[in-house]
Amino acid sequence: MSISSRFSVGIHILSLIEFNKEGISTSDFLASSVNTNPAVIRKLMGMLKKAGLVEVHPGIAGAKLAKKMSEITLLDVYKAVNVVQDNELFGMHENPNADCPVGRHIQNTIEPIFSAAQLAMEKVLGNVTLEDVVKDIGKKSNIVC
Repeated sequence: MSISSRFSVGIHILSLIEFNKEGISTSDFLASSVNTNPAVIRKLMGMLKKAGLVEVHPGIAGAKLAKKMSEITLLDVYKAVNVVQDNELFGMHENPNADCPVGRHIQNTIEPIFSAAQLAMEKVLGNVTLEDVVKDIGKKSNIVC
């Protein structure tokens, strides 16, 4: 099982909006790049708007970034698209057998490890901005950003 693709699609959407800032970034346009249905894009755009990352207006085609690229971290995107609930990246199985020594102690043993791993991942995501992503795409595509 992996983290929901909403995360990577959210980064894709925001990056494409920046690359297309002189054009009109409609859900159809964004969906063509993501290779998905425009309804999926509209749902994610609603999440990104609620988080204050994009500006969209009903009845008006197009979207814009609501903040500077340098102010949007991948952690912002991760949280915006509800990839996982806070502190629940790693699911814990419920009701292990308390009569078994492993079952009795497994959750208390691995829970702090899971928490530390999630915090480490979130720290990495918090240190990478949309600007970093867009610049890297620009280099790979020979596009000046």
